[in-house]
Amino acid sequence: MPELSSADTAAQLAARLAQVRERIAAAACRAGRRPEDVTLIAVSKTHPASAVQAALAAGQHIFGENRVQEATAKFPTLRPGHPGLRLHLIGGLQTNKAREAVRVADVIESLDRPRLADAIADAIAREGRTPGLLVQVNVGDEAQKSGIPRAEADTFIEECKARFGTALLGLMCIPPLEGDPAPHFAWLADRAARHGLGVVSMGMSADYETAIAQGATHVRVGSAIFGARG
Repeated sequence: MPELSSADTAAQLAARLAQVRERIAAAACRAGRRPEDVTLIAVSKTHPASAVQAALAAGQHIFGENRVQEATAKFPTLRPGHPGLRLHLIGGLQTNKAREAVRVADVIESLDRPRLADAIADAIAREGRTPGLLVQVNVGDEAQKSGIPRAEADTFIEECKARFGTALLGLMCIPPLEGDPAPHFAWLADRAARHGLGVVSMGMSADYETAIAQGATHVRVGSAIFGARG
């Protein structure tokens, strides 16, 4: 992964970040919501630590990574100088990576099956550390995507609430690439409300404004901030 080459690049990143924040605020206002009720997760996957440092310098403190190994290599050295830094793991998680994920992440957004719940519970007991957890729902019931199927979501959410208590913060989804994402976002927000969960993580660079209109509390934006993947 190449390093940021110049102060100009850092300035460009800061400008893109500011633009995303402005668009989030405008989308929230259009939806009759407060901008401060929408949290931006800057998805830094495949980008170097220097890009994260540039975003930190521009005032961003919440980041998302897909891979545990990359997150472990990138973030522990950044934390001492940035006590407000928070890391969300947003990619599919293998059970054999659960302990490392519990060790490095502040929030794991990809809790999507009973075996992973078992592995995370075991990791929490071993590490003595409990990250926040989001149940990932496969809202489009797509065979190639991670996430608990819609039909199984209610039962799994209740099981996770009983098991993890207040550590279960909410729900996450990635809608189908084709078609209007709004109905999928609306379904997830409604499901979270039914279960009394306050966090709804949905929307990425191409559709986060639509997600905000449907009730997203967290949006995950990568390329619109960091540019093309490294």
